Amino acid sequence: MKFTVNREQILGPLQQIARIVDKRQTLPILSNVLIQCRNNRLVMTGTDLEVQIISNLNMNDVRDEGNITLPAKKLLDICKLLPADSAIKFDLDGDKVKVSSGRGRYTLNTLPADNFPEFNRNDTKTCFKVNPGKLKEGLDKTAFCMAINDTRFYLNGLELSIKNSKLKLVASDGHRLALYEDDIGETGQDTKIILPRKAVQELSRLLDDSDTDAEIRISSNTIEVLYKNVAFASKLVDGRFPDFSRNLNQPFLSSIGVDRLSLKEALMRVEVLSNEKYKGVNFDIESCSLKLSTNNPEHDEAEEDVVIDYLGDSVSVAFNAQYMLDAVSNIDDDNVKMTVAANASACFLEAPGKSLFRYIIMPMRI
Repeated sequence: MKFTVNREQILGPLQQIARIVDKRQTLPILSNVLIQCRNNRLVMTGTDLEVQIISNLNMNDVRDEGNITLPAKKLLDICKLLPADSAIKFDLDGDKVKVSSGRGRYTLNTLPADNFPEFNRNDTKTCFKVNPGKLKEGLDKTAFCMAINDTRFYLNGLELSIKNSKLKLVASDGHRLALYEDDIGETGQDTKIILPRKAVQELSRLLDDSDTDAEIRISSNTIEVLYKNVAFASKLVDGRFPDFSRNLNQPFLSSIGVDRLSLKEALMRVEVLSNEKYKGVNFDIESCSLKLSTNNPEHDEAEEDVVIDYLGDSVSVAFNAQYMLDAVSNIDDDNVKMTVAANASACFLEAPGKSLFRYIIMPMRI
């Protein structure tokens, strides 16, 4: 195997692949990137057995075809530190690969390509195309609500559902829930899956707001996303996401309108003196006025008044300040619409008018 590639051409795909491989893998080959030279194309593959990325590059200088695996992190570090637009030569010699560029020469150990694991997937059941910008926005608007190491394993991921032209993404850690809905055009599909955390994070990094559609292929156990010159695949979470519809279908008090920046800044200041562990802040809501207050075990206290647009009954409820800040930071509007359930069991936050993003936060006791 012998070929030459430009640094800028190989650097991006290597960075994508290096993020999903782990040097601490029990199988050493999972720390490697599979490199295949064939038909004037360079195909690079990385996997941790749960997630896989395949990048295809057109090549002009392939002298000898072949397959081999190289340590992904080491190869990436070498390429990153080379000057911009460097030509990088690869030459397989026995069980070593000689990498050279300019006056630099580097020799890397290899592992046989035949030992690289297959990423098993079943036959595709659902296939549709989506604007990558819409999918990325939905992932970014909901991913922060995924649980971390929850025993309810399905909460550590994100639910993606397609029903004809409607894309819906939902994430929840049991204390809050983020919901994103958008129209993606006619698909003729009706499916619901749970993406694992790592897949959500890597997909968000991979996608951008381009005119090139992303093709989504879903089987019973995997999702595959074909985008530009990359094929991304991930195993799915085998489980059922909780039904949150009852939170939407209950009596609510009159909606509250508040300036987003004013609420955000007041929350940030009050949070400084909240309990470091629980971050609880009281919301005392009255006609045209919202009082935020908190204290901590050291007997520090904070209180701020925020002007609101509200003419309903008075209500007092407490929320985790950081959860509330996460929601406010993800609303793309100068104003926030808050709606508290009549029994104070939940609070909705969204932008006024038609909103793609909605957020539900459960109250807490202080």
